[in-house]
Amino acid sequence: MLIRQRLFNGYNNYKWCNSMRKMCSWCNLTESEKKYLLINCDYWDVYLADKQDYIGRCILVLKRHCESLSQLNNEEWAELKELIEELETAITNSLGANMFNWSCLMNDFYKSSNPNPHLHIHVRPRYKSPIVINGKTFNDEEFAHHYDNHKHNKLSESEKETVYNFIKEALK
Repeated sequence: MLIRQRLFNGYNNYKWCNSMRKMCSWCNLTESEKKYLLINCDYWDVYLADKQDYIGRCILVLKRHCESLSQLNNEEWAELKELIEELETAITNSLGANMFNWSCLMNDFYKSSNPNPHLHIHVRPRYKSPIVINGKTFNDEEFAHHYDNHKHNKLSESEKETVYNFIKEALK
């Protein structure tokens, strides 16, 4: 009886996860939404974020549908650590970042009446000195302070493409 109950619960959990995956925007990215994919690993994908309020801002997305950091397995944690090291090195070498703000904020999912969170992590590179992209100078006005969550996009599409190429090249 206990084995049958575990099998039933496992099947129901599979059905629930499968239905959540179908409704999840991160689980169903279109090819155009994957345009700025920087790294594709076993457990994580890394994208240059659409919103470049902090130059080089990226999003690390767990490939499986998962709602919380506490649900990561050992392999996912290990790969995340490697990605953090690799990404910080690449952004430092290609763009001159001095430090990084990492965050795993799931708040926006809960604005919905039917929340369906998917674990993802934001990284915001921070710059003590101005950074130049395509001849245009950008300053990190809040350097050494908490990032501004209401900051607007700083880069044009061509500048974003340049940042993507700089980071991609540094990852080789």
